[in-house]
Amino acid sequence: MKKTLITGATGSLGQLLVSVLKSKADASNIAVLVRDTAKDIVKEYESQGLDIRVSDYENTDKLKVAFEGIEQVFLISGSDLDARLQQHKNVIEAAIAANVKHIFYTSSVRKTESKDAPLDAVISGHAQTEEAILNSGLDYTILRHNLYSEVVPMFIGDKEQLLKTKAIYLPTENGKVAFIPRKDFAEAEANIVVSSEDYRNKIYEFNGSTLFSFEEISEILTDILGEKIAYVSPKVDEFESQMKTAGLPDPIVGMLSMFSQGIANGEFNFEKTDIEKVLGRKSQSLKDFLSQVYA
Repeated sequence: MKKTLITGATGSLGQLLVSVLKSKADASNIAVLVRDTAKDIVKEYESQGLDIRVSDYENTDKLKVAFEGIEQVFLISGSDLDARLQQHKNVIEAAIAANVKHIFYTSSVRKTESKDAPLDAVISGHAQTEEAILNSGLDYTILRHNLYSEVVPMFIGDKEQLLKTKAIYLPTENGKVAFIPRKDFAEAEANIVVSSEDYRNKIYEFNGSTLFSFEEISEILTDILGEKIAYVSPKVDEFESQMKTAGLPDPIVGMLSMFSQGIANGEFNFEKTDIEKVLGRKSQSLKDFLSQVYA
């Protein structure tokens, strides 16, 4: 494998990706970008022989230094919706300056890029980052993710909460999602990184092998929990009002509402997927994932 730097290496996806890469490549060819060297995970990386590079997405000059000697950068998208487009551009600029050859980017699937779409705040940053990468002159591999399976518990609550409310309450209507767990993204993307020439200058749509609506999720959870879990899809304004009354912070309410509306609009309803060819198998089904989470 070419010398590869993973950004966001202390996050959930980053840790999984590094873990899979370690099983496929020599540790000396894996660099990780970190902000805080005092973190336990960073100390663990260091003890495993990984190359520790210190910077963040905000500091282009430090990024240029961190990218010295790096052939490939795996850019895991930032989580700050307001700041991340500029952060991504900083990474791209630094990669060009440091003579990085290939950049990988975790983007998002989408069906619309309208400014009026519920998910514009999310999608526009991804679309503009993709454009910046395509115009950079770097070799690229763009990896468009569907929603993580892990967002389901985030959206509907843990086992204790579900058994208390006995309902999923989200304005997702009949929208379906091709969910994939993070571990499958990490496995597929590690396969791509170690054989990067086979995936050079391509865009991939990573969707789960099976589509699920939240009504179907309520039926799955009914079987898992042995209690009837109802599905209620309220109007958006009613949902937001109820969530605020329940004490959820406005940013959380906004996020839940935004993604629910995107799901209702079919933004994550994709039957075609490229991930099966990369994995050599189907992605883990949401039913299996939920059985593990809510057992």
